[in-house]
Amino acid sequence: MSGQAHPRDDAPLILTAQLPEHLHARFTALRTAHFPPERNYLEAHVTLFHALPGMCEDEVVSACKAAASEFAPVAAEVAGIMPLGGGTAIRLRSEGMLRLRDELADRFRGLLTGQDQHRPRLHVTIQNKVLAREAKALQEELEGTIPDQPFTFRGLELFRYRGGPWEPVRQFTFRGRATA
Repeated sequence: MSGQAHPRDDAPLILTAQLPEHLHARFTALRTAHFPPERNYLEAHVTLFHALPGMCEDEVVSACKAAASEFAPVAAEVAGIMPLGGGTAIRLRSEGMLRLRDELADRFRGLLTGQDQHRPRLHVTIQNKVLAREAKALQEELEGTIPDQPFTFRGLELFRYRGGPWEPVRQFTFRGRATA
């Protein structure tokens, strides 16, 4: 075998926060109903990092394992509708998840894309890349149907991106005692 890395190693990694099953199912159903079908090949997800370097997979896995063993499920809340211009999302709030994400961002400083250098606005996209008037109509339709409610993120999930559906790499269930 040559000393070259396998091409798989270069595909970027996506890290998400895992929703509880009932919200995952509800938000996936909303995506199915409202996301343009020709572009909808993902279930509901909460992206923490869009493109961690594939070559760092072992380090990313190690960092996620450590976080999962240290922290209990992370407190969060559904916080209504979030306009995306040409789309619609469910707004989420979780200072604990953002702090955990900040720790991971600090660990991977110098390797993050421009997009991943910024703290995200936590959300679940249910519609994207539509005309602004379509997005506004959906936001009006959904107004009042997405109640604010507390929940906990149950873990982290790592995927590999190759231009289409994401390839699952590994899940990390929060099982520690510390509060994020």
